[in-house]
Amino acid sequence: MTKAIVAVVYHSGYGHTKRQAEAVHYGASQVAGVSAEIYAVDGADAPWAELEKADAIIFGAPTYMGGPSAQFKAFQDATSHTVFAAGGKWKDKLAAGFTNSASRSGDKLATLQQFFIFAAQHGMHWVNLGLPPGNNSSKGSEADLNRLGFFIGAAAQSNADQSAELAPSESDLKTAEHLGARVANTALQFVRGRE
Repeated sequence: MTKAIVAVVYHSGYGHTKRQAEAVHYGASQVAGVSAEIYAVDGADAPWAELEKADAIIFGAPTYMGGPSAQFKAFQDATSHTVFAAGGKWKDKLAAGFTNSASRSGDKLATLQQFFIFAAQHGMHWVNLGLPPGNNSSKGSEADLNRLGFFIGAAAQSNADQSAELAPSESDLKTAEHLGARVANTALQFVRGRE
């Protein structure tokens, strides 16, 4: 059977989003038949050839000032020449996204929407989180998956005064693992369906 390749490409400013990216990668790597890769970016330089080989790309960045970090935005902007103008190399790949900020909301939705639009500009197919909101009733808890209640992608919250060793929370990391596994399973269905 054909294997699927899932790439996680992210920027992390203080290490919190790196932990989230590693959880997404771990979730994807646990799916049999999937090869999962992880790449940190810090501007316009990126592993373009490796990303072109991927069947799915999961984008991640911290939310700063209502959008993805400038370093990740530079990566996105660079795709207009290296990917889009070069013949739409990411067309029909799968895409998903994740983000982290210090606030519970922190305008993370704006970052996830920006990732969604970015993927659509490349003709990619978006995979959502696929989890109901957690911790939204008197029986809920901070340990629930999707405790922050996002649908479009995985969101995490890391207190500004805590290091990456302490944040994000275990539930946010498990939510990130869920996203990785969901994208990996969808990629397998997608790749094998083309056969």
